[in-house]
Formats: sequence, C-alpha cells, structure tokens
Amino acid sequence: MAKRYIAIWFRHLLTDWYIRKHPDCGNLPLVFSINQRGKQVITATSKKTEDAGIYMGMAVADAKAIFPELQVTAYTPDQEHTLLNALGQWCIRYSPVVAIDQPDGLLIDASGCAHLWGGEQNYLTEIILKLKAYGYDVRGAMADTIGTAWAVSRYSSDTIIVAGGFERKALRPLPPASLRLEEALLTKLQQLGFHKIEDFIHLPLNALKRRFGQAFILRLKQALGAEREDIIPIGVPPVYEERLSSQDPIKTAKAIIIALTNLLDVICHKLQQEGKGIRTATLLCYRIDDQVVQITIGTNGASNNAAHLLKLFELKIPTLAPGPGIDLFILQASLVEDVIAAQEKIWSATGSADNNITKLLDRIESKIGVGSVKRYQVVEHYWPEMSVQVIGVKEEQKMVNAGDNKEQVNLLQDKNLLLNLFTPRPEKLLPTPLPIEVTAPIPDYPPMNFRFLGHLHEIKKADGPERIEREWWLDDGEHRDYYIVEDAAGRRYWIFRLGHYAVNQSQWFIHGFFA
Repeated sequence: MAKRYIAIWFRHLLTDWYIRKHPDCGNLPLVFSINQRGKQVITATSKKTEDAGIYMGMAVADAKAIFPELQVTAYTPDQEHTLLNALGQWCIRYSPVVAIDQPDGLLIDASGCAHLWGGEQNYLTEIILKLKAYGYDVRGAMADTIGTAWAVSRYSSDTIIVAGGFERKALRPLPPASLRLEEALLTKLQQLGFHKIEDFIHLPLNALKRRFGQAFILRLKQALGAEREDIIPIGVPPVYEERLSSQDPIKTAKAIIIALTNLLDVICHKLQQEGKGIRTATLLCYRIDDQVVQITIGTNGASNNAAHLLKLFELKIPTLAPGPGIDLFILQASLVEDVIAAQEKIWSATGSADNNITKLLDRIESKIGVGSVKRYQVVEHYWPEMSVQVIGVKEEQKMVNAGDNKEQVNLLQDKNLLLNLFTPRPEKLLPTPLPIEVTAPIPDYPPMNFRFLGHLHEIKKADGPERIEREWWLDDGEHRDYYIVEDAAGRRYWIFRLGHYAVNQSQWFIHGFFA
C-alpha cells in the first residue's frame, strides 16, 4: 500500500481558538503577546490584524499606534502544543496515526483511509471543512511524502491533492522555505538568486551538498520521497484495533450492537488465527458533536469468543450516551494474552466447565465492576493478618515464599489444617489489631474483662494462651499471646497480649470476632 500523508496548517491557531471561545471578540483585532526584555512582543496574530499590517515579533506599543483598539492577550508557553494535541485527538476519527507539527500544524498518515469517505478528494475536503466550521482558518494538502504535503499546504494557493509520483512537479514553483530549511540557509539561497525550487532542483546533488550541506539535501530528498521520514503519533494505536464508520449518525442501542458485532467478528477472527484472546477491550464512540464516549470490559481469562464478549458489552451499552449520533466506532483490544486451549472430554457436549465458570465470572464482574470478585489463599506467614492474601479468582494458587517445592506447600497446608482443627480462627479478622483496655489478674491468666469502643465486656469463658511468634527474618518485636474469650452476652472474641505480662504496662488488642 502506497503511503499517503496529509499536512494541515492552522494559519491563525491561537487567535482562532480564542475567538471560538470568546465569540464577542470576533470583530476586534486580536494578538497574543509575551514579555521579552522588558517590552511586550506579539507572538500570534489574527487575520484582521495581519491585514492591517501587524505581524509577529512586532512590539505591542507599535501595533497599538496602528490599531488603538487592539486587544492583547497574554501568551502561555506550550499553549500551541496543548491545543494541537486536542485537535489531533479529534482527527483520530479520520486516521489512527496523527502527529503534531509544531508550532501550527498537524500531520496525518492517511494510508488506506480515504476510500472510507469515497476517495481522497472527499476525505481531505471533509477534514478541512469541518475544521473551518469550528472557526479555524486552515489549509491542507495530501501527497506521498510528508515534505511535499507540508510544502503545498503552506505555499500553494489552495487545498491540493498531489498524485503519487508528481512531487517534483508540485514543488518546482514553490519557494525554498517550503522545504523546511533554517533561516541562515534560506538567506544564502536568496543571495544566490534561488527564489524558487525549480531554480536548483535540476542541479546535481553532490554540487548542492558541497554548497549547502547535508541538512539541505536531507530535506530535499524527504520531499521527493528519496529519503524516509517518519512521524511520531499522538498516541500509539493498539496492535489489535478495528474501526467502523457510518454515513448516517447512529443513535439506537440496536444499531450500536450491530456495529459492535461486526467489529468483534473481525478482531476475534484475527485473534483466533494468532492464538490470542482479549483481557481488556474498549469501544470508543465518536459523536457528531465532537464528544467521545466509551465503554470498557475485562475478562478473567483471555477470550476470543465474539458472542461472549458481545454479551459483556451489551451489559454496558445502556450507559452510553449517543447524543446527536455516533459516526465512528473504534474497538481496541488494549490487553491481549495467549489463549491456552483446555483439553475437553470427547463425550462432553457442553464444553469445559472451567471455561463456563470464567464466562459466568466475566458477566458478574461486568455488572458489579471489573476485579470485584476475589478469593483468598493461604500465605506462608505466622502473623494472622499476613497469613492470607487476596488474589484474582482465576489466578494460579501458588504459595508465597514457598517456591516450586510442592512438598513444602503441602506441609504448610497440612499445618494450617491442623491449626484450624485444634485452634479455631475467627470468622472475621481485623486487618489491623485495635487496642483495648483489659483487667487481668495474674500472668498468663485470661483477662476478667475488657473495654472496647467504650463498652465494657465481662468475660465468662476463655481459652488460651496460644503464642504466635514474629518472623525474625522479616522484622523485630514482641510475640503475641492469643485468647479466645466469651462475654456475658455469649459473644466470642479473639484478643491478645503483646509481649510478656507487665503490671499496668501490658498492651492488649482485639484481632477478630467469632460467629
């Protein structure tokens, strides 16, 4: 596929943007200024001020002498970049690859995009007319090379499409400045009488290189397509992305589902061929009022089942606001993983049970939130609050710090099983123990009562102590002596004393509640 590029030039970028935001200023002469060495200097002008002879670099005081009613707005550094980035994001509806061309332009890789709008002429015309409708004075050009498109957009009299192979012809009548050369080099060309590119384009490259340097030759070759030139897009598009445009704005949920079905069929077919599946996918909907709405789904396991993914999207389609209508859909698979095919029984007609569970979990999480369903697994730690961890419901059950030694894992599981049989654990464990006030008669004796959250609990039954040591290889500190206690109301608690008994100095904590 032949490369095609579009260069867009915003002739009065900042002032057009300001007038768009402040319509009342449209009839007034407007400039942006910055303080340089104690005086205000113009950095951007509007068309009206240009027609009056006011130009960039001119002192504001001199400009006001020409136009007393001149309106001056303070210039903010990088203001153009911020504005071009927003305009570039808008242009992504026409191509996935859009780049900023500082200080007042955009570059679009239009390769393979024009046919969606009925040809290059309609494609370029729609982009330019839409930008003009938003109040921007723009010019645009399309060519096989970035250099030619840039030159024609700025130095030709109209919006032009340069056919492939005609770059030299399009460049000949243009001035040397259209090659994006430095000022010193342009001055030298002017002094030598080279006022147009046709004055030197026929000369041998070796002679031009000796006279004007390698930078001059590079720009000339880039414009003619003899040297490669790449652009840096605003956002790198995902590897797996599909686009679908509509000539008529789409507003209904049924039409959105039809468009989404087509996109999923294409992207899932591609993923199936490569043995991959979607973990996270986003549907971007570009509305005709320039707003972008989106919905995102996630799966517990890589999936390339279009029907299953469609059901996940359908649960979120009611949250989309199509507004006046959607004219472009983009489906992005932002997270893709390898699909591990599970062996199924020959006589099974329903498929893998594990796969069905994954689909059920996906649908549950689509309703209550991605990652909401969790499970707990045992972790190799003595400290109770560290002995379990929350993991994804489909994650591998692997013991922390146990490595790949299955005997060690089984031994720890057996140890925890024995602990649960002989020393019950509370149904609710606090993530952080809370301090309590305790009255205890003598060392290693269960307390008689404790005060928690201002309420006094009289202890009728108690069991303990069970000593749990700290892991010396992780941190230093006192051990814990745990007791299971039951108050007069029949409620049972898990409390502990930190360290050895000390009169009027022992620290007690509550750590859990039994059913």
